[in-house]
Amino acid sequence: MKNILIINGHPSPDSYNHALAEAYKTGALEAGAGIQQIEVGKLDFDPNLKFGYKKRMELEPDLQEAREKIKQADHLVWVHPVWWGGLPALLKGFIDRIFLPGFAFKYREDSPWWDKYLKGKTARIITTMDQPGWFYRLFFGSPSIKALKKSTLQFCGIKPVRVSYVGSIKASDEKQREKWLSKMYRLGKKQK
Repeated sequence: MKNILIINGHPSPDSYNHALAEAYKTGALEAGAGIQQIEVGKLDFDPNLKFGYKKRMELEPDLQEAREKIKQADHLVWVHPVWWGGLPALLKGFIDRIFLPGFAFKYREDSPWWDKYLKGKTARIITTMDQPGWFYRLFFGSPSIKALKKSTLQFCGIKPVRVSYVGSIKASDEKQREKWLSKMYRLGKKQK
């Protein structure tokens, strides 16, 4: 049985991101996966890494629990909107506070290289936007995906990291939204 962690980075529980996460979850449960979830908008934590890496901040209980869920997961599913070309501030703060040296990676002494502590895990990024995915990739260069996929997840050893672009949300009708939900359900069934 695969252990899947779904991380919803949209701060609103009424968002279409929530519906996409639930569709993925339904498919994965039907396929026999173990599911845990993190709703970043419901966590009680300070998203500001006040001292950078110079001084440690104590992890709040919600972040301690989130860290344990990440450790247990075989596959991480990140669901988030693109806001101003990037991740929502709260999701970025969650990453800053959780993906720390000693947990997700460790720099080697007197070396530009690092050890990747989250090897053996895979990921899927499901991202919504108010433009077609191809436009976001070609015109803007997918900055939120590069930050999450390459500079965070792969940096820590998670691979492969697959991406599903969902958009344009604002131009979509109910029929298109149902198609996207069906696609997330199928991805969940495949546990990819």
